[in-house]
Amino acid sequence: MLLVGELIRLRALEPVDLNRLYRWENDSTIWSVSGTMAPFSRFVLEEFVNQAHQDIYTNKQLRLMIELKYIVDDEEVDEPKAIGCVDLFEFDPRNRRAGLGILIADKADRGKGYATEALHLVVEYAFQVLDLHQLYCNVRVDNESSVALFKKSGFEISGLKQDWIYENGRYIDEYTMQLVRK
Repeated sequence: MLLVGELIRLRALEPVDLNRLYRWENDSTIWSVSGTMAPFSRFVLEEFVNQAHQDIYTNKQLRLMIELKYIVDDEEVDEPKAIGCVDLFEFDPRNRRAGLGILIADKADRGKGYATEALHLVVEYAFQVLDLHQLYCNVRVDNESSVALFKKSGFEISGLKQDWIYENGRYIDEYTMQLVRK
């Protein structure tokens, strides 16, 4: 399945993504956001990529790569650059909900509307194709850009988890944000 916007497209994981995922998952600067506490081995990530073809109903998770679209003379050129990923996780078809996470890996690619468009595309997919009733995410209160991103996309703060994340000798609160389909 290919989800296409004006600036980016979302696509399934491919074996060619292994090295990129290895770099991203082992970037300790984002571990506090992803909840990671130890490096991932290449073997574990290769197994993850190899299982990515399975249906979301089987895996309860779906990771899509965010690729930039290159347009030359109004024609899309086949030179995509993967800049991040978006995850649906804890997929619960009975209660029609899933968690949502998004990463734009390189700081130079942030603030350009890519995450906004990726979020719009994955929300549309979740509500129209998967027929979900709601999406939720967990965002550190000090991650102002992510809070703003989700609010701009219609998510509302529905809860505050106090002293939720312990980092560098201090506790950080975390918001639960939800988007409920009307």
